[in-house]
Amino acid sequence: MDDRLDETEATGPGGEGEGRRQELSTGPAQADGSTDAQQPGQRVKRPRRGPGPFTLLVLPGLLALMGVAGFLALTGGLSSPWDEGEGHVPSATARVDASYVPWLRKAASACTVVTPSLLAAQIDRLSGWNNDAGALSGEKGIAAFTDAGWRTWGKDGDGDGRSSPRDPADAMAALARQDCSLARKVTDLRTEGTVSGDLVDLTLAAYASGTDAVRKAGRVPGEAEAYVTEIKSLSSRYRAFDPDGSGGAANRAAGAVLAAPVSTLTVTSPFGARQHPLTGVTKVHTGVDFAAPQGAQVSSAAQGRVVFAAMTKAYGNRIVVDHGSIGGKRLETTYSHLLSLQVSVGQAVEAGTPLGLVGSTGLSTGPHLHFEVILDGHYADPLPWLSPSA
Repeated sequence: MDDRLDETEATGPGGEGEGRRQELSTGPAQADGSTDAQQPGQRVKRPRRGPGPFTLLVLPGLLALMGVAGFLALTGGLSSPWDEGEGHVPSATARVDASYVPWLRKAASACTVVTPSLLAAQIDRLSGWNNDAGALSGEKGIAAFTDAGWRTWGKDGDGDGRSSPRDPADAMAALARQDCSLARKVTDLRTEGTVSGDLVDLTLAAYASGTDAVRKAGRVPGEAEAYVTEIKSLSSRYRAFDPDGSGGAANRAAGAVLAAPVSTLTVTSPFGARQHPLTGVTKVHTGVDFAAPQGAQVSSAAQGRVVFAAMTKAYGNRIVVDHGSIGGKRLETTYSHLLSLQVSVGQAVEAGTPLGLVGSTGLSTGPHLHFEVILDGHYADPLPWLSPSA
């Protein structure tokens, strides 16, 4: 390294560098201006430099740091909140303190609707992960709770004996607690047929505009649409925080099949976007309409328990059966526009148990069965769930 440094100086432009190059090539000058010629085989001795500040001060520290990191990596002392095998942390998560992630995941476990990525997206929107972002507006901590809001939702989330909106673990748990409460309310409204739509969308809308606004609109109200869209977009950037990396429920659990709810599965209106024949509004048709004559038998598609059985405005006589968990996800089926009900809430049913009779109650153009499959709060296309032999 010293020789290269000398050569660089020797070949520098003009000044002392030029004179040094002459000394190295011809030897020291004499008084009369001549030089002593270098003898054949004689090496020119170049002055050696001592170790510089980098070698003395910085290099030992770097070597020590590398040694400690290597030891921790081999012994498991270094851990990451992100899934193993991830080559890098996604850029959107880089500003999130790694110590937050376990608490984020614990908070999200309070209910199936809330995921870590959804909570992270809300916090991003609320404060940008700044613990004092809302101090001037009276909102405190990363979840931007007011004093009144904290009195309702705040608790000691990490067991340190204190409850504070500026404690990230407490704040994340409180936000999840609030979201799960809203999810239960909109789930009840949707079960009753008062509202329709994706459960996550309805929950976010209730957070933004209130449950009453969702109830009055019967769906995500217009003033909440921008918020719902923004949070769902942001949540996709935080998928690394979700334990399974999925960020949402799948449309179908592997190997799960349901029995036919009516004797003949003739589809008159499939699952997906359509224009409602009565209201003229284009939106997602959340189930499948099966043609069937008035008074035809409707049966349970699988073993479960009746959780709703009553008249509703939109769905008419409606029954909801909870089938428990399949692959860790809650499965429900619904049966709407019935002429009459043959079961009551709390009743246990088997596949094939009579539930009611085909009718045309509620918003309906004629006798048919509107059949839905709901997996972890998300509507799924019912047809892949039905047994091929049905």
